[in-house]
Amino acid sequence: MPNRRTALISLVMIHLSFALGSPARSALPDIYPPPEHASADIAAALKSAAASHKRVILDFGGNWCTDCHVLDMYFHDAVNRPLLAAGYIQVHINVEHMDANVDVAARYQVPLSKGVPAIAVLDDRGKLLYSQKTGEFETMRYMQTGAVTDFLVRWKPPG
Repeated sequence: MPNRRTALISLVMIHLSFALGSPARSALPDIYPPPEHASADIAAALKSAAASHKRVILDFGGNWCTDCHVLDMYFHDAVNRPLLAAGYIQVHINVEHMDANVDVAARYQVPLSKGVPAIAVLDDRGKLLYSQKTGEFETMRYMQTGAVTDFLVRWKPPG
């Protein structure tokens, strides 16, 4: 029982450190590049997608966002990494504190007011196939990796 209690206390402390923005937060890597990179990153992804016939996942979020880090962790776990690599090019779009790349989110019909992470999927020609409308991934920390697996399978390119 002491091991379970210690593990539970550790989990609670980690969760609180994220919520309170303590120094433990700084240990997380920056997965979202500076906001001014968004247009060039999307253009490069679309060029690569056209050549490889992959889909583009636009992942809107911020480095401060715990749920964004969980989504990224799920995208790159042992089950989802091969699905992501085989069918998609992922672009992280930094929205800072919901005040950057708002125009990019609007262009791809992603309502940032519903929260982040938020996702859009484009085909290999840049056509919008899916945009998150209701904050489906906003609470990733309470979801399972299987939700991401289902999403990747649902939106993978044909063939």
